[in-house]
Amino acid sequence: MQIYNLEFTEEEIKEAVAGNRLLSMEIEFSRACNFRCSYCYVPREGKRQQELSRGEIKDVILQAKELGARKIIILGGEPTIYPHLVEMIGFLGREGLEIEMFTNGSGIDRELAAVLAEEKVRVVLKMNSRDAVVQDRLAGVQGASAIIDRALATLKEAGYPSKEQFLAIGTVICQQNIKELPAMWQWLRSEGIEPYFEVLTPQAHALENAWLAVDACALKELFTRLAAIDQEEFGRQWEPQPPLVGNKCMRHQVSCVVTATGDVMPCVGVTIPLENIRNIRLAEILKNSEVVNNLKNYRQMIKGECRSCDKAEECYGCRGAAYQLTGDYLASDPTCWRNASCPDS
Repeated sequence: MQIYNLEFTEEEIKEAVAGNRLLSMEIEFSRACNFRCSYCYVPREGKRQQELSRGEIKDVILQAKELGARKIIILGGEPTIYPHLVEMIGFLGREGLEIEMFTNGSGIDRELAAVLAEEKVRVVLKMNSRDAVVQDRLAGVQGASAIIDRALATLKEAGYPSKEQFLAIGTVICQQNIKELPAMWQWLRSEGIEPYFEVLTPQAHALENAWLAVDACALKELFTRLAAIDQEEFGRQWEPQPPLVGNKCMRHQVSCVVTATGDVMPCVGVTIPLENIRNIRLAEILKNSEVVNNLKNYRQMIKGECRSCDKAEECYGCRGAAYQLTGDYLASDPTCWRNASCPDS
């Protein structure tokens, strides 16, 4: 079985943990962004200072490659407005690294789409609703829906989706879109586009916008319905479990995040700066981090209901949600319906 965004097998993950190696790394080139998403994990700081240079970014990528990483996931900010994106994609391609990029589509014109297709960049286009009013509200920008639609059309012209050009739609589950998500799931499947639906991590701006929140039982109902759609209409079978629909998140076993200023964190939800790559090499940071080692040893370290759950061998809930809501990254996931009294679906 492949897990963690459909690419790494359980055996590969076990080998990476045993060898203290990476399989992927998430990195921010810059935190500059033209959207103001109501759920964004990035704090809105006034002036961005001391962001990594291109040389520093390339160096930490090579460090990750030395640790076994074969996939680099580009986060933001918004990557397509980063002025050196094409240069960085070319560098990653020459290093033989698989590239995945999360984007709101703002800078995707025909020229960039051709580069993405040529380098076989796996594109995850952020789209939270097909209703323009809802999408614009969630993005915090008038016209966001039109930008996303244009980007999707441009990517299709460039050959996405296909076997070589992977395309997904990244969607955060919230109160404003939950009713339309089954139909959106069916539409994406019929288009050959991978749906990447995830539970909202309650952090940063999401905590300021309580109107986004979906309770655990409603999440259970949605996951169960989407699983039924996949099985009945598309011949795909998976067991519902948060935080990713139709998928499992075991990223702490094989990955880490490097922010635009060089801080290394377990993931975008567990916002604990382990150290900075300007001070210490990535291998030493990961090897000596108590947080990383505790997460890799989650079966012994995790607490509460998540520790005794019958899915504990293959799931540890959302560590980001646990950390943001309780202050303890090893606590049980408060957003999981297995920790709530939900009726059977």
